[in-house]
Amino acid sequence: MIGELAALGSAISWAVAPILYRKALVNTSPISANIVRCATNAVVLFALLIGLGLFNVLVSIPLWAIVVTIVSGIIGLGVGDTLYLVGLKALGVSRAVPLAATYPLFGLLWAVFLMGQPLSFLAAFGALVILLGIWLLSRQKNEDPISVNGKTLLVGVTFCLLTAVVWSVSLSLMDSIISNGVTSLNANYALITIRIASTGLVLTALAPLIDKKRGFLRLKRKEILLLCVGGLIANGLGWLLMNYSFLNISETQAIPISSASPLFAALAGVIFFHEKATKWSVSGAIAVVAGIVLIFAV
Repeated sequence: MIGELAALGSAISWAVAPILYRKALVNTSPISANIVRCATNAVVLFALLIGLGLFNVLVSIPLWAIVVTIVSGIIGLGVGDTLYLVGLKALGVSRAVPLAATYPLFGLLWAVFLMGQPLSFLAAFGALVILLGIWLLSRQKNEDPISVNGKTLLVGVTFCLLTAVVWSVSLSLMDSIISNGVTSLNANYALITIRIASTGLVLTALAPLIDKKRGFLRLKRKEILLLCVGGLIANGLGWLLMNYSFLNISETQAIPISSASPLFAALAGVIFFHEKATKWSVSGAIAVVAGIVLIFAV
């Protein structure tokens, strides 16, 4: 059961993090938030790496794996998570998380059309169910959003779907590392640290250009804490648990379990932000989870 529990833990982690992000986004721009989140997470994770005596693991990882990890981090955490924070700020937790969680659909498309893998009936049906979920989540009017400079519901949905596309590319890169032998838990933690640290360095270096109003320098301590803890839960604990589950159970078992995060997030949105649980949002979240399960069904 350890593998199943680890996958479930990752689902809960990915549902908790958006709650903290959304609280911090009330008075913060998404780009400022992501700069601070990645920079603070980089410091904490690298300090833990040294404190746990894992630096020797870091230097033992092949150079090609480090390069791929850095590229994956810049794409997924730098670009993808900034898009995600915009969508989260516009749509709220209960709809943004399920929409962003559709990344397995795009991963399926890359596998079929770019890598020539066969498409099973269940996977094709799962893709259609996910598309139904996207449609359902897009139906509900944006009743209680945090203002995003007047951006419409359509823009919020678009940003979340773009997040899913970018995440699918980033995760494909990380999967290529794991499938080529970098499988130990310590090595995975080292890779997570590299991924976040490199992204934090790049975003911090580009901050004067991408955050011209210097919003990242004006965040309050509470907002910094929320972003830091949320990032550590999602990108640190969540992915470490996910990778640990891969070491104990198959991908076709782990991913469907971890895909329950949209349901946890929808529940959290109702409880913590009083987001309205309509038939559209609930049905959409369920459809997304069901579609992901079908895609990875044996």
